[in-house]
Amino acid sequence: MTDPFALFDEWYAQARQSEINDSNAMALATADERGRPSARMVLLKGHGPDGFVFYTNFEGRKAGELLDNPHAALLFHWKSLRRQVRIEGPVGRVDEAAADAYFATRSRDSQLGAWASDQSQPLESREVFMARYAKMRARFEGRPVPRPPHWSGFRVKPQRIEFWQDREHRLHERRLFTRHGDEWHEGMLYP
Repeated sequence: MTDPFALFDEWYAQARQSEINDSNAMALATADERGRPSARMVLLKGHGPDGFVFYTNFEGRKAGELLDNPHAALLFHWKSLRRQVRIEGPVGRVDEAAADAYFATRSRDSQLGAWASDQSQPLESREVFMARYAKMRARFEGRPVPRPPHWSGFRVKPQRIEFWQDREHRLHERRLFTRHGDEWHEGMLYP
């Protein structure tokens, strides 16, 4: 198979069957303006040949780093399958319609939480956050919760995708796909 997206679809479908929790969890690595790296887990919310999508508060650290330095690396680790997928590439914002559509699918509590959270900012206590959440709950009582202006999504457009499969005696299999223009080239890497 020389289509990295078809291979990802196959592996992801298997992960959705075998992973107990959050088969869509991926590590997201960013770097600040000085090149200092930062990593955290986010959830994949869409994928295909146009890229891999996740959503976040645009006032938090990860969004700030991505807006300043629009390149990222993603890592899926599916322990039950003994596989991982590494993705690297430039990052762009999703369009407003896509962000609105995804936000509308979130639970009401998650929607309210997006309004209540000053993501990544210091928090005096859990009680302060829960009070802000209660305030948002009252504010939007009886009506739909719109997407906050500071909340949207990013799309990582891959330039490199590596598929790693565990093998006995650390004789792992590593398939690397690299994009050259609109074409993908496949190769192998030593374990």
